[in-house]
Amino acid sequence: MASLGNGAYAGANPPVSSWASGLCGCFHDVSGCCLTLCCPCVTFGRIAEILDQGNSSCCANGLLYMLLASTTGLGCLYSCTYRSKLRGQYGLKEKPCGDCCVHMFCEACALCQEYRELKNRGFDMAIGWHANMERMGKGAPTVAPQMHPGMTR
Repeated sequence: MASLGNGAYAGANPPVSSWASGLCGCFHDVSGCCLTLCCPCVTFGRIAEILDQGNSSCCANGLLYMLLASTTGLGCLYSCTYRSKLRGQYGLKEKPCGDCCVHMFCEACALCQEYRELKNRGFDMAIGWHANMERMGKGAPTVAPQMHPGMTR
C-alpha cells in the first residue's frame, strides 16, 4: 500500500496500528492533561491545525469548538470528526469503541490521547503546523535570489 506522504494511504484499507498510549493514559503527559482539563478548546484547536496541515488555524477551530460546546454541549460531535481524521492519516485502530462514542462519553480523555499521539509522532503542539514543518525540515522550498547582471550598455 503506498503512502501519500502526509500519513494518508492510497487504497481502501490502511494498515492498522495501535495508539501510542491508551485512552485512560492521560497522566503520561501531565502538561497536556492539565491543558485539556482547563482549556479543551486550545487542545482541540492545536490537534485540528496539525491534522488540517495548517489549512485551518488553531484559534478558529478552538473558537468553533468552544461555541459548540458552550451553546449546545455538542463540541464532541465536532471533535470526533478529527479523531476519525487522525486515525485515517496514521492507520490507527478504532478502539475502544467508535470515534463518536469515545468523544461523547470520554471527551477529555479522547482529546488527551489524540494530543499525546501527535506529540509522540514528533509534533511540538504549541508551535503549529507551519513551524513544525520548518523544524522538521519539510518547509516550503526556498528559491535562490535572482542575481541582477552587472553594468551593461
